[in-house]
Amino acid sequence: FFTAADKHKRFVGHLKQEDIRILEDGRPQEIFTFQQSVDLPLSTAILIDTSRSEERTLPDEKAAARAFLEAVMRPGRDEASIVSFTGDVTLEQGFTGNLERLRRAIDRVEFVPPSGYIGGGVVVGGTPPISGQNQVLAGSTAIWDAVWATSNELLSDAAEESRRAIILLTDGEDTISQVKMQDAIERAQKADALIYTIGIGDSYNFGVNEGALRKISEQTGGRAYFPHSERELREAFAQIQRDLREQYLIAYSPSNKAHDGTYRRIQIELINPELRKQNLKLTYRAGYFAKGGASGVPAKK
Repeated sequence: FFTAADKHKRFVGHLKQEDIRILEDGRPQEIFTFQQSVDLPLSTAILIDTSRSEERTLPDEKAAARAFLEAVMRPGRDEASIVSFTGDVTLEQGFTGNLERLRRAIDRVEFVPPSGYIGGGVVVGGTPPISGQNQVLAGSTAIWDAVWATSNELLSDAAEESRRAIILLTDGEDTISQVKMQDAIERAQKADALIYTIGIGDSYNFGVNEGALRKISEQTGGRAYFPHSERELREAFAQIQRDLREQYLIAYSPSNKAHDGTYRRIQIELINPELRKQNLKLTYRAGYFAKGGASGVPAKK
């Protein structure tokens, strides 16, 4: 799957098969399917950081997430799940098409203060409570653990023929994950999941790790957004909705027939000279892992 956008981030819906070519590990591939605006069911997991860097922005994040689901969910067709995380990961709601359950799950998401927290991102010393480990987790952020667990456990239960996406709301500052960022990326790739990151933190006390959030989005075929207001946050969700709906599908049978589990790099290039002049932005997954099985199984990207 891929999307094409102009310099104003508007979807370009007039591409033809002869306008592009696809390469796997640098070798051109023969395309046998090219479709526009593929409208698959959606399986969307919304991951919400509830650590102290999100204290002031969490109400806006929850409101934008609710508005997104109300706009994107189609009864009997799409499904979504809600996950919150600090140093630990909590499944607030598994995949469901029931909008009311999703609203209630978002409502349950709340800021988790660590021991000694007095507000504004400030933690002072004091006698820790008996549940010390829980307080350590409350005061930390395990972003990559949350992405890995969602890809490995939650998305494995998603509808088989659905378009899978993770929407990650966080500042990108991971402090305690057991898995590395690259491990989380690879697990999302194996789950065929796009990751859309929305980099948002407390503008008074916390910055946003734009580099990390851009990397995890670009390598899974999603996009990274860095809103500075509630309006821009809602615009980011609206753009994600358009991306998930307005897309192309390319299918090809890889010239490399080995089913050896290796990673194959994907490139989609514009070859139409007139379109190249327009500097269109193509967004797609950077690659895939070859799966075992009978030879000649088509790879879809």
